[in-house]
Amino acid sequence: MIQATLHQLKVFEATARHGSFTRAAEELFITQPTVSSQIKQLTKSIGLPLFEQIGKRLYLTEAGQELLRTCQEIFERLDNFEMKVADLKGTKQGQLRLGVITTAKYFIPRILGSFCQQYPGIEVSLKVTNHQQIQRRMLENEDDLYIVSNPPEALDLSTQPFLDNPLVVIALKNHPLAGKRNIPISALEGEPFIMREQGSGTRRAVQNLFDKHKVSVHVRLELGSNEAIKQAIAGGLGISVLSQHTLISEGIDSELTVLDVENFPIQRRWYVAYLGGKQLSVITKAFLDYLLEESANFSVPSIQKLAKV
Repeated sequence: MIQATLHQLKVFEATARHGSFTRAAEELFITQPTVSSQIKQLTKSIGLPLFEQIGKRLYLTEAGQELLRTCQEIFERLDNFEMKVADLKGTKQGQLRLGVITTAKYFIPRILGSFCQQYPGIEVSLKVTNHQQIQRRMLENEDDLYIVSNPPEALDLSTQPFLDNPLVVIALKNHPLAGKRNIPISALEGEPFIMREQGSGTRRAVQNLFDKHKVSVHVRLELGSNEAIKQAIAGGLGISVLSQHTLISEGIDSELTVLDVENFPIQRRWYVAYLGGKQLSVITKAFLDYLLEESANFSVPSIQKLAKV
């Protein structure tokens, strides 16, 4: 049997993740020589090289890749065990790692806040990014749960829809189309438009609808932030399509309005997802149940309220 200590495995995992002895040492609050010594002892115990150095970069060997997967499984099971023990003691504590797409930041923190009030012993790691980066994080199993509007079909995922996510056309209140009803989608032809960045699920949904109806808009700006897009609209740079959830922060004195365009809203849904076959921790399962229950009472801002000119 391979003789390896848990400390050696932690040092190896950190080194493999960072691709650097120095950064692993900084994370673990130990010296670089200590990291090198622990890796050397582990390599000797296994009998195969775990890293190869090309230039200044470290790369995992085949044995190193297998050991990294094993370490991740071990640490995940230990984390789950600690949470299970806490649950058996009548408390819930541990870490919850969430990966969410950008627009979900408008409602997930509020749900998280009330959840953490019930379970103050929980540490939450919340990563907000776009669909491309979420898919990368899924491939690398970096989070416990993911909040997405378009689950990748190529991945083995367990998914559950939990909330509507309508996409609406937003413009300035003094836009020529503001206040009109049943605007044909063809009226958007040639309009200066502010698009989300490449890789955004919202952008794909909008582009698919425009392609279907042979509508061509003039893309004046590409922005990766919903708030930046709203500011650009307010600055008179064009119109855009955003999730209705982005209107949560808009008050009655907002400069923005929702255009009543045919084929809108684009009806989408939010999904909570996790990797197929993943063993959910006590904390993860508790939050999943809480999310599904709370979302039934959650509502998006009224289109009619913002549509008033």
